[in-house]
Amino acid sequence: MKFSSFSGTLLREIALLAILLLPAAAQNNTGNITSDSYFYGQSPHVSPAALPSGTTDSWAAAYSKAADFVSQLSQEEKSNLTFGVRATRTGCVGYIPPIKRLGFKGICLQDAGNGVRLADGVNAYDSGLHVGAAWNKNLAYQRALHMGAEFRAKGVNIALGPVVGPIGRIAEGGRNWEGISNDPYLCGVLAAETVRGIQENGVVTSTKHFIGNEQELNRNPSTNNQRQHVESVSSNIDDKTLHELYLWPFQDAVRAGSGNIMCSYNRINNSYGCQNSKLQNGILKEELGFQGFVVSDWGALHAGYAAAEAGLDMVMPNGGVFWGSNLTAAINNGSMNASVLDNMANRIIATWYQFGQDSDDYPEPGVGLPRTLTAQHVFLDAKVPSSKQVLLDSAIEGHVLVKNTNGSLGLPLQKPKLVSVFGYDAASPRKNPSSEGPPDHTSQIINQTMIVGGGSGVNNPAYISSPLEALSQRAYKDSSQLLWDITNVNSTAQVDAASDACLVFLNAWASEGYDRSGVHDDYSDALVNNIADQCNNTIVVIHNAGVRLVDVFIDHPNVTALIFAHLPGQDSGRALVSLLYGESNPSGKLPYSVPKNESDYGPLLSPTPPEGIYWTFPQDDFTEGVHIDYRAFDANNITPRYEFGFGLSYTTFKYSSLGVTKADGPSTDEYPVGKIVEGGQADLWDVLFQVTASVLNSGEVDGAEVAQLYVGIPGGPVRQLRGFSKVNIEPGKSVDLNFNLQRRDLSVWDVVAQKWQLQKGEYKIYVGGSSRNLPLEGSLTV
Repeated sequence: MKFSSFSGTLLREIALLAILLLPAAAQNNTGNITSDSYFYGQSPHVSPAALPSGTTDSWAAAYSKAADFVSQLSQEEKSNLTFGVRATRTGCVGYIPPIKRLGFKGICLQDAGNGVRLADGVNAYDSGLHVGAAWNKNLAYQRALHMGAEFRAKGVNIALGPVVGPIGRIAEGGRNWEGISNDPYLCGVLAAETVRGIQENGVVTSTKHFIGNEQELNRNPSTNNQRQHVESVSSNIDDKTLHELYLWPFQDAVRAGSGNIMCSYNRINNSYGCQNSKLQNGILKEELGFQGFVVSDWGALHAGYAAAEAGLDMVMPNGGVFWGSNLTAAINNGSMNASVLDNMANRIIATWYQFGQDSDDYPEPGVGLPRTLTAQHVFLDAKVPSSKQVLLDSAIEGHVLVKNTNGSLGLPLQKPKLVSVFGYDAASPRKNPSSEGPPDHTSQIINQTMIVGGGSGVNNPAYISSPLEALSQRAYKDSSQLLWDITNVNSTAQVDAASDACLVFLNAWASEGYDRSGVHDDYSDALVNNIADQCNNTIVVIHNAGVRLVDVFIDHPNVTALIFAHLPGQDSGRALVSLLYGESNPSGKLPYSVPKNESDYGPLLSPTPPEGIYWTFPQDDFTEGVHIDYRAFDANNITPRYEFGFGLSYTTFKYSSLGVTKADGPSTDEYPVGKIVEGGQADLWDVLFQVTASVLNSGEVDGAEVAQLYVGIPGGPVRQLRGFSKVNIEPGKSVDLNFNLQRRDLSVWDVVAQKWQLQKGEYKIYVGGSSRNLPLEGSLTV
């Protein structure tokens, strides 16, 4: 529409007046915000991203095939590719129907990031947090490779994982356990290995949830107790923090080739994640060169063609009231350009081609997923024998030993004659599969061992090796005696005075849909102290779906050892007993910090509720910037009980011989100049410096050490993880360490230039065994 009779100056004045009047019009007489218009402009508009031509030869070929395919579709057929329908014959949680005349078999989307959900004939792998605690790149890849094979065998086209958002900003966050670590570097490296492993099978990874989905409270629109409509919480994140913390692992996943990104439920800077054009068009598809397509979280669509123009390509589980025939109607009435729908269809089909899912040997969508497990169906066994060792190794390595007296007490157990077991977490669940959680959203799941958290990340174990079962088998093997009292789970249990060791099993539950009620509980702490009062060798094992504070009992002189056992999957008990008896040496490290008190978290302990004038438009301001977890504790001189990266072994390690060398060739100019590839500008991945060191096994048994490299970037946090290597070392032997520092590792985000900036100056270098045990210090100069 043209306004030829108005001058440009007058138009600008009218527009400015309208903007100034918006806040007043959007508030009622009590001052509360009543309209979304109050927030207009907080998230910039970015026009639809251009259709990729392919950043690699394989993507270029996929887009060429897709262009030919899409050219043969009607508008309705194109639209049908962009929204799910109910799968009537399979258990796919998301389903795109086939276009048989062109050989398109359809698309099956299925949870979860730790194994195929809602299925039989599959394994239950360790969860994301457990992968983070293992700090093992190759093991993360192998886990994903085997898990991806099961997804493929079951006819899954898109596996809904890995999770890198939430990253774990809020200590009580209900879904932190699905993610890997609240450190972006550790999270990003292991997420990239997960993407590579799963996609090696031709299964597409859906890296999620993009972005800032850091609490469950108000993640979706709701009705409050005053019958008012409440919008989803808005994660208000500045550009620098977004890039340096929350976007970082997504960037690594895109760099690794993730074919799908899932947008999140929450709003970001007051624009819903699945209709946020700045994030989806501007950052993901343009800045990061993302080649695949964006799918909504289930029920996360809150707009019609505006969401399509903002970069959303597919909505799940269905078109709802917004999409479906409405997209073609929008094209027909001129509201939306037909090229937007073409772009969406091309991205979806190109991804299908990129991963070889058009091949005759790719299974039919959902072939091994029955509509329900109780209905008559053919049992399709996706498990293979070669997965057994990967399942066990993954379970073992994610256990973190944080206290141990060493010697006659503590661990490893020294041929005990009598072991007593206590606690509600020792035995197997009453049924399998089980998705039961605490009925009142409390801190523990009672009377069963916890191998996974709750919600859509629940997996289906082929079996469950519980701690009590594995300990019973060990007692049989050793001809020792095992006593247990797992029903008397309060502070009145009594101990056989002849016990050589007392094992106390606790858990800390978390689930999608609600945040945790706390990061410790008095009930369990009292149980530990009661047993420790009676037993001089009390060993505590906690299966924890997130951080768990322990200061109420950790200094008890009879608490000789503590293991954070996280979420090990179906081999839980077998893995634990291997560690308890010294058949395996603990090598896990904390992927988060454990503070002494809740108050150490400040405002990042609990989720942000609706309050003040934002009663119906909840606002969560990320004013702490990048300072979460160990970065915050370092900045505020808070000493945690156990720091990020900490974990004990049955042996000891010594570091020496730090070296820092500038790499020949790559430019150290202030800004990158490379072309856009998957993940961003190509020269962000140039190796600028190499750091070397040596680590010695100074103990008496074989062990694996996670050597960690931290960098102090000018103007940034005290130190940030920028490298790690898990190395197996024989007693008395040394291993040389080599770390590559890439341009991005040393850069900060320049909000003016909108590029990663490599600053001139001195950068501190630290190498050691945890974020606060860094015996080697040096520097480099740019």
